Amino acid sequence: MTTKTLKSAVVIQPGEFEAHNHWYPKALNATIHPMINFFLNLEQERIITRYCHMHPMVNAEKLREILNHKARYFQWAGADLLNVTTAGGKRQMVVIENNSCPSGQKSMPLMDDNQEQGSYRLMVERTFKPYLKNLRHKIKGGLAVVYDKNPMEVSGYARVIADVMQEPVYYVPFFKDDTDPPVRFQDGVMYVRNEAEQFVPIRAAFRYLTQKPWNRLPLHSKTRILNPVVACLAGGRNKMVAAKAYDIFNAELQPNGLKINTPETIWDVSKNEVPLWVKKMGGHAVVKVPYSNAGQGVYTIVTEDELDRFMELDFDYNLFIVQSLIGNYNWSSTTSTGKLYHVGTVPNQKNHSFVADIRMMVSATPNGIRPLCTYARRAEKPLIDNIKDSTNSWQMLGTNLSIKNPDGSWDSDTNRLVLMDRRDFNRLGIGLDDLIEAYIQTVLSMVAIDKMAQTLFNKQGKFRMRLFKSLNNDPGLIDEIKID
Repeated sequence: MTTKTLKSAVVIQPGEFEAHNHWYPKALNATIHPMINFFLNLEQERIITRYCHMHPMVNAEKLREILNHKARYFQWAGADLLNVTTAGGKRQMVVIENNSCPSGQKSMPLMDDNQEQGSYRLMVERTFKPYLKNLRHKIKGGLAVVYDKNPMEVSGYARVIADVMQEPVYYVPFFKDDTDPPVRFQDGVMYVRNEAEQFVPIRAAFRYLTQKPWNRLPLHSKTRILNPVVACLAGGRNKMVAAKAYDIFNAELQPNGLKINTPETIWDVSKNEVPLWVKKMGGHAVVKVPYSNAGQGVYTIVTEDELDRFMELDFDYNLFIVQSLIGNYNWSSTTSTGKLYHVGTVPNQKNHSFVADIRMMVSATPNGIRPLCTYARRAEKPLIDNIKDSTNSWQMLGTNLSIKNPDGSWDSDTNRLVLMDRRDFNRLGIGLDDLIEAYIQTVLSMVAIDKMAQTLFNKQGKFRMRLFKSLNNDPGLIDEIKID
């Protein structure tokens, strides 16, 4: 489907921020839960001390080094984590994925009622503004925010950037199928079309491109972009390379008592091999198109019917990843390390527990990688003890709120949004140590992806396509990547 969108950028001036435009109504008037506020204000040393007290095998110096990692490419991340347990009662936070354009601000209650721009402003002041220092290419140009989704949140960033930087910001859509996009690159410099139909140069851009960003953002860009597209290819939008990045980093972490917790993951799986791996995992597995997001391209398989339906589908890509499925104890995947199953929400008045995941957003700051905001999402249907042949497992396991409309636009099912406020937070059944664990797992996965991104460039700053192909040799993806 090709789309013809806004012809030009909207110019946003300082002083245009209006809070009601950038939060969900239910979040706008919510009161943050005291524990969340306490967690978000915890100093790094207290977090390290507490974590090492609870995990005595962890090397505090290594943890400190990781929390102070100077991210080169992956500056801003949001991990999706599941609160799981074993049959023996060992609870842990498991990373499902880490996103290079994470949503979350519009779902986050204010930490301070007097700071009406909330963590939008924290993100811009602590991460975006410092990222623009020492620009190597002295481009005489403006600032832009480019997006293909989530205008409520992205326009909030645009307005806060205008306020913090005290200059106009070009707010511009950039869709993957646009036949005449208002953004172009020339000699590595981003240009956006203004209202006078002229293309103007951009020295730095904040981007919220979620759908195949590598097909229109070049890997070699003189315009500084947060996050650069290599953060997507190295794992922030590429579950295949992310799985390998986690594996490589875990080898470095292992002597220090740290580990990125992930489901058991089989990568480079062709479609024909999927049934074999599903069978090996006890008939329960999750199959993922590695380059999709927003809940698209994820297939939970717990019955033969669901496997058959998956096998009937056609895909743009050749390779998949297969992961162990975390469900209820009676129907989770069997793996080499045993079964993991969902802790779930605290039972409601009907005695139903729901799967919920936690989004933890973090960003690189001059004082280390810090948490920015967090929220949770629950599945549509409650967890059941036993599976029937007619069971739709996605309704019990899928938590993503994004709904893709037939015309390609997006909606959100906010009924399943769980705010970190006084009312909703208690339903999650998590405590301070769980939040710290979620934060540390998010940082570990972010650093793993950033290190992978660094590996993908040589000393001259050129993308190492041969290395990338060895990690992810999927012709469907390789053909989409825009180098220059």
